[in-house]
Amino acid sequence: MKTIAVSATEKSLDSPVDLRFGRAKYFVIVDPETMDWEALDNTPNINAAHGAGIQAARLVAENRVKTVLTGNCGPNAFETLQAAGIQVATNVNSTVRQAIERFKRGEISFAQSSNVKKHWG
Repeated sequence: MKTIAVSATEKSLDSPVDLRFGRAKYFVIVDPETMDWEALDNTPNINAAHGAGIQAARLVAENRVKTVLTGNCGPNAFETLQAAGIQVATNVNSTVRQAIERFKRGEISFAQSSNVKKHWG
């Protein structure tokens, strides 16, 4: 089973992808084979003064995610995800469901580095 975490603005497959990884409101965790899903609340990291991306990456890793789909991912979060063996796709701008469908069709490209600087808004 390949488990995917998608940064999301709401707890739903039809939620827009949150363009921020570390300060995303939720992570929708999806099994792309069955489309079973659950939402993880990322509220503690939204309000963090520092380290939001690293803490969000740890939250995702603790849930045995293999892939992250998001809009933007800063360098600290990206390094933490890579260290956990998690592949990252950035520049995803759709709903969670559409992002999963694109992943299943092989239309998602994976990032080799972060796509924003530290402390992106």
